[in-house]
Amino acid sequence: MSSSTNSTHHTSTIGAIGAPSRRNTELALLIFAVAIPVFAYANVGLAISDQVPAGLLSYGLGLGLMAGIGHLGVRKFAPYADPLLLPLATLLNGLGLVIIYRLDQSKLLQSLPHFAQAAPRQLLYTALGIAMFVAVLIFLKDHRVLQRYTYISMFAALVLLLLPLVPGLGADVFGAKIWIRVPGLGTLQPGEFAKIVLAVFFAGYLMVKRDALALASRRFMGLYLPRGRDLGPILVVWAISILILVFETDLGTSLLFFGMFVIMLYVATERTSWIVFGLLMSAVGAVGVASFEPHIQTRVQAWLNPMREYKLSRVVTHDGILHSDQLQQALWAFGSGGTLGTGLGQGHSDLIKFAANSDFVLATFGEELGLAGVMAILLIYGLIVERGVRTALAARDPFGKLLAIGLSGAFALQVFVVAGGVMGLIPLTGMTLPFVAYGGSSVLANWALIGILIRISDTARRPAPTPAGNPDAEMTQVVRPS
Repeated sequence: MSSSTNSTHHTSTIGAIGAPSRRNTELALLIFAVAIPVFAYANVGLAISDQVPAGLLSYGLGLGLMAGIGHLGVRKFAPYADPLLLPLATLLNGLGLVIIYRLDQSKLLQSLPHFAQAAPRQLLYTALGIAMFVAVLIFLKDHRVLQRYTYISMFAALVLLLLPLVPGLGADVFGAKIWIRVPGLGTLQPGEFAKIVLAVFFAGYLMVKRDALALASRRFMGLYLPRGRDLGPILVVWAISILILVFETDLGTSLLFFGMFVIMLYVATERTSWIVFGLLMSAVGAVGVASFEPHIQTRVQAWLNPMREYKLSRVVTHDGILHSDQLQQALWAFGSGGTLGTGLGQGHSDLIKFAANSDFVLATFGEELGLAGVMAILLIYGLIVERGVRTALAARDPFGKLLAIGLSGAFALQVFVVAGGVMGLIPLTGMTLPFVAYGGSSVLANWALIGILIRISDTARRPAPTPAGNPDAEMTQVVRPS
């Protein structure tokens, strides 16, 4: 009996003290995550001007330094966190910087009015993003603290979503009212930050209400229909997402906002009926708004018949609609890339012109790296989502589970909505591809999102402290009959 007691105590000690932190694994992966974009950067310079770009060393050192600061932050403040999230985000951010630099070198884009080098600004945004990532790790010592701010989060999210509608502050950019002007920084997209704050609210709300929402009153065609009184929350969120669609003409944020809530609702209640309701309500709302909102109608027309929009953009029309050839140019870019691509710096995706480095940045990957490159990029995004879901499964508290699944779901939805729009699968939404596309709001918000996921994973993977030795252990042993 005493040997069994000793072995039990010995095992628990090893479990507590010997738990691997995986920080060295993260460091090794970070070296690759920095080396690959530096190699790609050299490729771009050689392809465009037959010489290694002059800024190669400074770019490599800069990206390496930022990755190193992020790694030291994790090693110090979240030692048991997931080892893949930081290297994957660094790799995507580095490749995004390379593609933005590549488009900056385009003579066609340089000839456009108001052209400005975007890569230096994106490098600054990346540095700010890493700083925000480390700040989240330092100041958010326990993700469960966020649960206290459930309803404050709802209020903050509504403020962020309504800011672009404030006269004098909001900016209408090509029909979408999703931007605000910030002196010294240009424009900012508050909706990118709203998705994180909303995830906090939804996680806190659903943790309290999930039992009521899981109750079913009747069964219809294999689905458990929720009680009428429990439909309130989903109707409110649906109404707000429709209002965003009407007043800000922003299809992307509306889809993201409502989709994230439905995903979290399904995870909290395990009722398939919520997904069916969510899909039906989003379809009804989108069709209803598209029937009278010209900006949404234009995007749907461009999706249904991109070649017609391309032809109309070449002639002067008097229908009062701004016709765009961007989607057709993006489809041609994907087509000319083939399986392995034309090579970095050797494509013609700059013909997309406006938003080539933001909304349509995936088209440059598709042309210059081909189908193989696009699949690799999407797999990296898939890995980030998978690690987020794994973090949710490992989390020990229901709030952490819901928050991790909400952030992962929002991230996955954003990638799907952007990639689907550029590839012609769904109408364009005007959102940016996380980490890769040009834009300060997107980079800052997504680094903060990765920081919160790392904090949750650190708490989930941290070993429990070794229990103190119990002198009465011998007396409390349970003897099983042989």
